[in-house]
Amino acid sequence: MKKEDSVYIKHILDAISAIESFSDGKDYQQLIKDKLFQDGLIRELEVIGEAAKHLSEEFKSEIADIPWKDIAGMRDRLIHYYFGIDLEEVWKTVLKDVPQLKFVLLKREHI
Repeated sequence: MKKEDSVYIKHILDAISAIESFSDGKDYQQLIKDKLFQDGLIRELEVIGEAAKHLSEEFKSEIADIPWKDIAGMRDRLIHYYFGIDLEEVWKTVLKDVPQLKFVLLKREHI
């Protein structure tokens, strides 16, 4: 792994930690009602997507089971806000994709 990759992986893991902290004990209904909660999750998902864009192709190819293009694509949708943000998609990402990404990255760090 290139030195720069480890910096971006740390940014991703820090963002995941923040997402876990923000969402602990909360549900989708709270997300709908709480703008600050929405903004916190969305910002950290943007950080994950931006950091993923900067990972080397070599690193991304070593962990091909992670949908890197989808992660970057979500960041683009969140940043550019073309048609509004789908909070249901955000919540599904927080519940399913973020834990999977964390698991794979932490597993990779311990190899």
